[in-house]
Amino acid sequence: MSSTRKQISRRQFLSRSSKSAAGVIAASSFVPYAVALTPRSRVIGANERINVAVVGIHNRGGRHVDAYTKIPNVRIKTICDIDENLFDEESKRVDKLQGSVPSTEYDYRRVLDDKNIDAVSIATTDHWHALGTIWACQAGKHVYVEKPVSHNIFECGKMIEAARKYNRIVAVGLQQRSNSRTRQAMKFLHDGGIGKIYMARVICLKPRESIERYPDGPSSESHEGHPLFGYPVAGKVPPFDSSYLKNVHYDMWLGGAPKRPFNRNRFHYNWHWNWDYGSGDIGNTSPHSFDVAVWGMQKKEHPVEISSKGGYFAFDSDQQTPNIQTTAFKYADGTILESEVRGLYTNSEQDTQIGNFFYGTKGWMVVSGGWKTFFGRENEPGPSSATAERVDPTDLAGAVGSNHFDNFIQVLRSGNQDDLACNIETGCLSTVLPHLANISYRLGRDVTYNGTKERFVGDKEADRMLTRKYRKPYVVPSKV
Repeated sequence: MSSTRKQISRRQFLSRSSKSAAGVIAASSFVPYAVALTPRSRVIGANERINVAVVGIHNRGGRHVDAYTKIPNVRIKTICDIDENLFDEESKRVDKLQGSVPSTEYDYRRVLDDKNIDAVSIATTDHWHALGTIWACQAGKHVYVEKPVSHNIFECGKMIEAARKYNRIVAVGLQQRSNSRTRQAMKFLHDGGIGKIYMARVICLKPRESIERYPDGPSSESHEGHPLFGYPVAGKVPPFDSSYLKNVHYDMWLGGAPKRPFNRNRFHYNWHWNWDYGSGDIGNTSPHSFDVAVWGMQKKEHPVEISSKGGYFAFDSDQQTPNIQTTAFKYADGTILESEVRGLYTNSEQDTQIGNFFYGTKGWMVVSGGWKTFFGRENEPGPSSATAERVDPTDLAGAVGSNHFDNFIQVLRSGNQDDLACNIETGCLSTVLPHLANISYRLGRDVTYNGTKERFVGDKEADRMLTRKYRKPYVVPSKV
């Protein structure tokens, strides 16, 4: 990706685009939106109100709304989404929760132009996470961004660079970092509770129904097994009302992804199963467990060898990502991390469908909500979250706040980034794992990775998958 393309500012773009039809985007790039900042982030006083914009409100964004409206002296000033059909209901809900109506905006750049907004909380599609975070940092906003933090490995580095260059607080939505029982389990592991860890395992045993097939463009055809927008479930669903698209800024939704016509299976929620926007369940659900895995193994580096196999079985649908995927990661010290994704009907493991296993020289541990340990050849039960002494969760890992969103807000007030439960560097460490797995899977072979250089070893074909060709003007820049 060249950094020498002719660029225009975001404000120039807004001026030009306001003269065209709503949602139609000019084909040009942006320069970084730099602002004059003090050497350190401005500390927001304990009695000051923090204004937040929630970006992406269809699914996960609703949980962001729920969280912020429960925190004292925090106001959701703006809700932002390219789908204006969502505004009426969510505005009323925010008003009911906090006692004031938020402004609404479909163009994220106008949110960033609002000097009264202190932070943005990003719950968009994965392929918007990186650019949304970088633009926010350049605009002087702090950021809470959902997992996976990026759509590819290149973007992770640019997000870290932007956060540090503009001295912004960037928190990542890997909520297990703020779970007191998980933190208690990590302390037990780090204290040598099961001995030296030689392997960890991440499982995502989450059956999903077929998303079936849909033609490009608005369609009134009704199908079984596919809701209008949301999780695939069995049963008849209502037809799609093409008038819905009148209030959708679809070109803006596509962002840096290739230009394609509208398709129900490439829009709300089902974008997860398309490589242009998502990364399958290994990048959708598993990052939480990947984060616990690298935390428990105390890994601060990337694996060196990756082997991922799988496929899409049972259904005939538009889904591109696998519903069965088994991956092995090997680290430089020889330790192994395994990942298992089973999106078809399957058994659980140790009564766990989504969670972690750790294996040590003395015994093993399962972590899923709570935690349990087992020791010796006979798997004798050991300490667990049910038997361990209750402790103050703030004593376990240094983070503050009763939950993940509280932690973000408290760090905004203190300015002490060391108290952040999950910063952008940590979030990227867990995000790179599914990206590495998917590169191996899509190439159909094992790959060797040099995490220091952020390149594959002697593998130009794999290196090309570290990033993507971005559609103007939504280019993740080489220089932030």
